[in-house]
Amino acid sequence: MHPFSQCPPEALRGLRGILTDIDDTLTAEGQIAPEALQALQDLADQGLPVIAITGRPAGWSEPFALSWPVAAIVAENGSVMLRRELSTQGQVLRRDFSQDEATRAANFARLQACAADVLRRVPGACLATDSAGRMTDIAVDHSEFAHLSAEQIDAVCAVMREQGLVATVSSIHINGWIGEHSKWSAAHWAVQTVLGQAFVPEDWVYVGDSTNDQTMFARMPLSVGVANIARFVPQLEYLPSYVTQAERGQGFAELARALLAARA
Repeated sequence: MHPFSQCPPEALRGLRGILTDIDDTLTAEGQIAPEALQALQDLADQGLPVIAITGRPAGWSEPFALSWPVAAIVAENGSVMLRRELSTQGQVLRRDFSQDEATRAANFARLQACAADVLRRVPGACLATDSAGRMTDIAVDHSEFAHLSAEQIDAVCAVMREQGLVATVSSIHINGWIGEHSKWSAAHWAVQTVLGQAFVPEDWVYVGDSTNDQTMFARMPLSVGVANIARFVPQLEYLPSYVTQAERGQGFAELARALLAARA
C-alpha cells in the first residue's frame, strides 16, 4: 500500500470511471463531504461515470441516487441497483434487483429470523437504525450509533454464517445476506446495465475504506483506500494499491483531482 501521491499519472489517464464505497469514503457521519460532492460533479462534467456500491439499504440510498451526480448506486452489497431515468414526469428513480421476487420473499423471512437470533445470542447487539429501509439483507450496528468490541463483531458474524448468510464488516455495520452477489458482481452488473458495456477491471479504479472492500482490493488492478482505512489495516488480508493523504470524502476528492489532471 503506497501513498497515492506516488501513483503515476499514466495509471490514471486511461481510466473510464470510478467505483466507490459510500460510508466513510464519500461521507462522514452519514453526510457527504462537500469536496466529494463537488468531485462527483467535476467527474460527471468530464464524462467519467461514478458508480457507488454500498452496504447501505435501498431506502437510505434512494435520495442520493436521485440527487448525486452518479451513474448508479448499487445498495445492499450488490442486490439492489438504483438509477435515474427520464420519463414524461421528468427524472424518476429506477430500482432493479439481482434476485427475483420469490427468492427475495423467501430470503426475507430467513433474514428476519437470523436477526432475531443475533439479538438473542449476542449481548449488546442491536440492529442498524436504517434497518427499515433494507430489502435483501440485515445489518447490525457496530460503530455508527452503538459500539461492539472485536469479540462481539466476530460473534455476530458467526451467527450469521451459521445460518447460511454471507457476513461482512463495513466501517459502521455488520451486514448479512443470502446469495452470491457482492461488490464484485455489482460492478459487472452496473457497468453492463447502466453503460451498456462489459466490465473491464483495468478500465476502472475502486475506492474504499474498510474490510468489506477487500473483494475489490483483491481483484481490481488499481484500488485506492482513503486515509481512514488505517483503522482496519490490521484486519485486512488484501490491501488497496494506494492510500490517499486525506480521509473520507476529502480523500475521494484527492483521487478525483489527480484523475482529472492526468487526463488534461
